[in-house]
Formats: sequence, structure tokens, C-alpha cells
Amino acid sequence: MSTSTKAPAGSAEDHSTRGSYVHAGEEYNRDTAYIEDRIVANPAATAVTAPEHRLWQVKPGAYHLVAARACPWANRTLIVRRLLGLEDAISAGMPGPTHDARSWTFDLDEDGRDPVLGIERLQQAYLTRFPDYPRGITVPAIVDIETGAVVTNNFPQITEDFSKEWTAYQREGSPDLWPAELEDEMRDVMRRIYTEINNGVYRCGFAGSHKAYEDAYKRLWDALDWVEERLATRRYLMGDHITEADVRLFTTLVRFDAVYYSHFKCNRQTLASMPNLWGYARDLFQTPGFGDTVDFQQIKEHYYIVHEDINPTQLVPAGPDLSGWLTPHGREALGGSPFNTDAGATAPAPVREAERVASGHSPLYPAGTESSGAKK
Repeated sequence: MSTSTKAPAGSAEDHSTRGSYVHAGEEYNRDTAYIEDRIVANPAATAVTAPEHRLWQVKPGAYHLVAARACPWANRTLIVRRLLGLEDAISAGMPGPTHDARSWTFDLDEDGRDPVLGIERLQQAYLTRFPDYPRGITVPAIVDIETGAVVTNNFPQITEDFSKEWTAYQREGSPDLWPAELEDEMRDVMRRIYTEINNGVYRCGFAGSHKAYEDAYKRLWDALDWVEERLATRRYLMGDHITEADVRLFTTLVRFDAVYYSHFKCNRQTLASMPNLWGYARDLFQTPGFGDTVDFQQIKEHYYIVHEDINPTQLVPAGPDLSGWLTPHGREALGGSPFNTDAGATAPAPVREAERVASGHSPLYPAGTESSGAKK
């Protein structure tokens, strides 16, 4: 991994978001007013049960997923897309790890433009459809390639629809991430994971008062203790095989020791000190489709540079040591396997060179193993 870095000289104004995240005296409340459009296999049939949504037709090659590796919400979509083998059906663009108050940018691409959409800022896709769009320009987002207009940024719905609506284009052996017999319980589990853990770390980090921080901190650790206990007797959150619930928890866990422990003051203990959660997180990281989407350097640069109001120096830590992610996890003792082979599920093919994490940004890709397609 590279040594500590700071925002490039002359770039402080480009990346400045001072005051954007923490509001004195207030608790952090995430804006969840997403663009509710959906991309579905049968719009006419779905309209009967979901009349509140504008519906778009599933069509391979028609849409572009914009998903920054740095962002945990976007990381979910990259994992599910890989697990299901949807790379040929929906292309992916990956903005760089930093942004300003206006938008994520495609600064890692040649000429600073997304090669499919031809735009420099994701903001352009939002404004193409909504010229007066009043909210933040968020990832993940799906963009209609023909018009260049954003379709949706509703990240939990995007991954659910990848599983349920894009079935005709999933790879042979794709896993069932939404088993019907587990769905009701899974939704309850995911709801608690979202409110208390996924968003809980942000509620700690962006708390504007000590009371707000203490309340968020207690809720976060109550939930992490609950998951630690749950994972003592089952390999994955819902039992013997991976589901969407595991995807949603993983993207927070993989960022915990590198960012949330210190940057967001979630420092009761490290993930690596919780035996069940740490073994579980390593199990997933070593599963094709999970760890091979994770870019630790981009993750650190995003949080420590963009959140200038809680890290005014914008210095990016050199650590932590990431080698532990590849150590034996021992979760096989609980039975089960990542993919339900009895149902025909298999691991995805190796990650495509054009989408490989850059050398030195992950223990899976040590320095000196650079890919011609990897973006730094």
C-alpha cells in the first residue's frame, strides 16, 4: 500500500466540502428521497403491483451503472453485478474516489470522461433528466445510455432488481441471493443492518453533538454485538449460503478498520478483534465477487480527503496492515458454502482485466502485479 498522501497541491478548492456533512447540535439524518424509477423485465405486469414507480424495460446494453469503488452503497452493486454475471448486460463506469459538493467525477478515465457516457461529471446525467435536481449527486446511479439521463439512484432497489428482474441475462450458475423461503426474515435482518450498522457508522461520524454521537455509538455496537452472536452458529447471516444480506453487511465491515474505527470514531474495538465477525468478513472477502471489487486505497482517499470538515488536513493514513484479510478464516467448521452447489450455483469467473482493482490497492493484487485495465 502507498504511504500517507494528501490532496494534490492546488486541489483543496476542487475537493472542498467543508460543512457539508456535520451540522452543529444535530444528529445525522440521511436523505433517502431517491429517484424511484425501476428497470424491470415486464413493465406492464409490474405496474399493477408497483404503480408508484416509473418503469423501464430491462434491455442488455441499454444502461450504464455508475459506481465508485470508494462508496459502500455503490460497492454493493458491483458485487451483485459480478456474482450474477451481468457484466455483458450492463456496463459499469467507476468515478474516482474524491468529489466536491457538485458531483463525482470520472478523473480516472482517459481525458477525464466516462468512456460510455462521454461526460466528465455524473452531475451531467442527473441534470439531463432533472435540470433543477435539488439533491446530492449520488452513486450508485444507472444511466440510460441513449439519452444520457439518470434512471435511478435507489441503491437497495437496484441490487434487488438485478437479482429478480435481470434473470434472463444472468450467468449460468448465478446464486439465488433472495431465496423466497428466507425473504421475510432477510428483510428484517437487512433493515436492522441498514439503520444500525450501514448508516450507523455515518451517524457516529457525522454527529453534530456529543449526545447524538453517544446515541449512535451505542446503537451501532448493540447491533454489531447482535451480529457477532448470530454468526457464532451460522456461516452466513441467513444460514449456509450467501444472500443479499451478506452483501449489504460486507461493504460496511470491509471499511471498518481502515476508516470507520478512527475516522468516524467507532472505536470500541476493531473488527479484527471480534472473532465471528472477523472470520465472516474474511470468508466473504476471499469469495470471488466480494474482495476482488474492493479498493482500499480509493476507500481511504474518499473518506479522509472528501470529509474535510472532520479531517481538515486531508491526510490519508498509511495503514492499516491488510494482510490479515487473506489469512484462514475457519468458517468452514460451521458447514455451508458460499454458493449453493446443490442448486447449481457456482463462483463467478475471474474479474475482467478492465475492471480489476489497481496493483497495490488490495492484498489480492500486490504491488508489481499491475493490470493494463486497472484504474488507479
